Amino acid sequence: MAKPAIPKGTRDFTPEEMAKRNYIFNTIKDVYHLFGFQQIETPAMEMLSTLMGKYGEEGDKLLFKILNSGDFLKDVNSDDLQEKNINRLAAQMCEKGLRYDLTVPFARFVVMHRDEISFPFKRYQIQPVWRADRPQKGRYREFFQCDADVVGSNSLLNEVELIQIIDEVFSRFKINVAIKMNNRKILSGIAEIIGAPEKIVDITVAIDKLDKIGLDKVNEELRSKDISDEAISMLQPIILLEGSNRDKIATLKNVLSASETGLKGVEELEFILDKTDTMGVRSQLDLDLTLARGLNYYTGAIFEVKALDVQIGSITGGGRYDNLTGVFGMPGVSGVGISFGADRIFDVLNQLNLYPSDSLKTTKLLFVNFGTQEETFCLSVLQKLRKEGISSEIYPEAAKMKKQMGYADSKKIPFVALVGANEMAEGKINLKNMTTGEQTMVTVDEIIEILK
Repeated sequence: MAKPAIPKGTRDFTPEEMAKRNYIFNTIKDVYHLFGFQQIETPAMEMLSTLMGKYGEEGDKLLFKILNSGDFLKDVNSDDLQEKNINRLAAQMCEKGLRYDLTVPFARFVVMHRDEISFPFKRYQIQPVWRADRPQKGRYREFFQCDADVVGSNSLLNEVELIQIIDEVFSRFKINVAIKMNNRKILSGIAEIIGAPEKIVDITVAIDKLDKIGLDKVNEELRSKDISDEAISMLQPIILLEGSNRDKIATLKNVLSASETGLKGVEELEFILDKTDTMGVRSQLDLDLTLARGLNYYTGAIFEVKALDVQIGSITGGGRYDNLTGVFGMPGVSGVGISFGADRIFDVLNQLNLYPSDSLKTTKLLFVNFGTQEETFCLSVLQKLRKEGISSEIYPEAAKMKKQMGYADSKKIPFVALVGANEMAEGKINLKNMTTGEQTMVTVDEIIEILK
């Protein structure tokens, strides 16, 4: 019989790993609540008409499509089938797809529920997403995103607040990060200045890959998109701009002086820097002109977070997407959001061993099972302990002591309760500390005091 397997790019999680993941989710949730965000959920699958065309050509290729129920071939054109025209076949066989991210479903949610929510609407959402990507270290086909978005407000204070959220979350995790920021209006302004405004998407998709493939390969890709050598040459000093954030702002004001759109982007970034300077943000904040975030729907500020002590891709990203709800028939609603990559954060915390010991929640006390009478006594004590919020359990059978103690060790249970005839007669419990080996006769109230 073949050994069972799971799809590449997916993972199982053990109880210990789930405790770590819940620590991540709960930390992020706590910070979201701190800033007034409310939780929603959307379905795992969306209509393909909702998803297609929202992520650019590259993103569309990474959508997992779901075959229609029943006879999915009944509406298929026989010529397309003969020619194996994959795109046309997919359009005829699939109406639904697994969500690629949480932002587009959120935009759809806002449009569908516009009469039930008040604006500005601050929502957060923690759910899995799926991408038909090539699996590699830090890149999965199924992974969780932890999004926070604000829609219905044009204020740049929202961007400032999202930077504060990023800073607070990673400060709680004790992960040193660099928050990289840019503005799509600046990138549009650069495209104008070099005489290739119609190539903005090609330019941003290419320069977004600078960290991964290097400058020469980026330039090759730009040439392949029919961008002239002169325009590429003008692009180089802008992409490789150095100096402090304020130095870069000053240079950009000069370089983009002829572009109204570009100067608007510089003004927005300057506002964000001015406000974050007064907030005492602990994380490193870098203006990075190579940051483009290839998704087509960003229109203003864009963010990406890199861990400084671990080699891994972006662990948080986001930006402003003024026009997103417009594609669903609701124009004029501005939005801005961020997404924490929980799976990559999980890997970073593992590599740096940064989980607090109390985050790995387990049973605090195991009652050894000596037989029927002892069971009855222990069950009444267990009820009292659980009412006090103390996680405790009894071994379900009167097995050999070695087996029961091995069970406690395997679950990393810190205390074991030994209750025999003598203990029942005295109304006490023999409490064993599994770390020190020390045993003490205590009352139920004393156990509660020790374990709480």
